[in-house]
Amino acid sequence: MNDNVQSIDRSFGVNTLSEQRNKVLRNTYWLLAMSLVPTVLGAWLGVATGITRSMGGGLGMIVFLGGAFGFMYAIEKTKNSAAGVPVLLGFTFFMGLMLSRMIAMVLGFKNGPELIMTAFGGTAGVFFVMATLSSVIKRDLSGMGKWLFVGAIAIMIGGIINIFVGSTAGMAVISVMAIGIFSAYMLYDLKQIVDGGETNYISATLALYLDIINVFQSLLALLGIFGGERD
Repeated sequence: MNDNVQSIDRSFGVNTLSEQRNKVLRNTYWLLAMSLVPTVLGAWLGVATGITRSMGGGLGMIVFLGGAFGFMYAIEKTKNSAAGVPVLLGFTFFMGLMLSRMIAMVLGFKNGPELIMTAFGGTAGVFFVMATLSSVIKRDLSGMGKWLFVGAIAIMIGGIINIFVGSTAGMAVISVMAIGIFSAYMLYDLKQIVDGGETNYISATLALYLDIINVFQSLLALLGIFGGERD
């Protein structure tokens, strides 16, 4: 009798944990999809008004880093409250605004719209593959985190240096590295949700959003460098 009761309790605990993971994953996907709307609006506003056109070099870097880290700090502080979602959506609008400078440059190419759609499709493809892998890989991938973090820091430092150097080859190398690192980060972050390591859907959405925006931006940069057609 006691064995049966313990078996039921364990089964109930497993089912509850599985339901919690599924709920976090479901909410993360919904919020991630919602976050693309302010991103597109921010990018459109930036392109239409040219507000970020003059934010090149050091000024652009300061505005971006200050705004991004400020928003991320605010998201971390509000992730367990009702303000968490609006703050996250405000961050995605800011990221779209910052992305608008690159989008405007790509739209300057004759095949600019096609390049943007190709980058979007490629990013969606990467996300689909990583989401599939996260659901079938049984191995614990938590050990990847520290190596991916080191890679992300290296990319950030390289990107900051290249802002002042202005090397097209350097930008291409950094973009290739970023695609690899943040695609792997995407798998890592998704696996954290699937395995129950991440239980806050706002934090999970922020992590995946940063992975996606970095892959998209890097793909767009590569396509612009190697596939842009001038009039």
